[in-house]
Amino acid sequence: MTIKRIIKGLAPDWAVQIWKWRKAHGVFPRILRPVTFSEKVLHRNLFERRPEFTQIADKAAIRAYVEQRLGRGILPKLYHLTDRPDTIPFDDLPDRFVVKPTHGSGWVRFVADKSTVDRSELVAACADWLKRSYYRESREMVYKHIEPRILIEEFIDDGSGATPNDYKLFVFGGSVELIQTDMNRFGGHRQLLYSPDWKKLDVRYVDDDSSGDVPIPRHLEEMITAARILGREWDFIRVDFYDTDDRLYFGEITLTPNEGCVPFRPREFDAYLGSLWKDRAR
Repeated sequence: MTIKRIIKGLAPDWAVQIWKWRKAHGVFPRILRPVTFSEKVLHRNLFERRPEFTQIADKAAIRAYVEQRLGRGILPKLYHLTDRPDTIPFDDLPDRFVVKPTHGSGWVRFVADKSTVDRSELVAACADWLKRSYYRESREMVYKHIEPRILIEEFIDDGSGATPNDYKLFVFGGSVELIQTDMNRFGGHRQLLYSPDWKKLDVRYVDDDSSGDVPIPRHLEEMITAARILGREWDFIRVDFYDTDDRLYFGEITLTPNEGCVPFRPREFDAYLGSLWKDRAR
């Protein structure tokens, strides 16, 4: 380990979070009186400790939360949930499925053809996920108390490629204000931002390539309604969906997108989103 990694490992959460934010934005954040969206994400990381956070961030526990508010029909099928990857019932699984841990972000395997899977390698990858603490790696408090388990769900195919388009709705006090659309997330990733009435915005976030367009999702209105229902209890959440010709699927809820460490460009848009994030009485 390098000296820098050792120091980072010993540093308290707040110091690491502020250091990462400062490195990403090039300025120090207004920690106690945040103004921009990115500052408010950091503020949540540093100070908010709502008991619901663990359930929201847990990719298995969130299913009950969503089912209670929207019904079971919007959820992908759950094939298996375990803390022992060696018990994964491969022979009983369909030809296509998705594997991910409950306690992290971005750790996922899309299996499009079960016959080509190296089962031992996949089990080893799952075991490695279970050993790791996403909280220790990111210092995001929402992941700290999640029980590490492996989740195997339905493979969603929207016909757009190897992975479905991911629609990420930014919800402020129950109002959808921004839709981030991610395509080919694990190979040739592209991203476009839209208003709720599906007008492309001249705004950059994760990806610098804003060329092209994305057809309006078939179930856009249903998607917005579902996001409003899930977001009405919150000052801010991001709700992710997948859309197919037949139906809409819930993906996940994110409380601290990119830890606030990815700047919006232009910066004025970051301030605009921050103005929509209003404190609400608990």
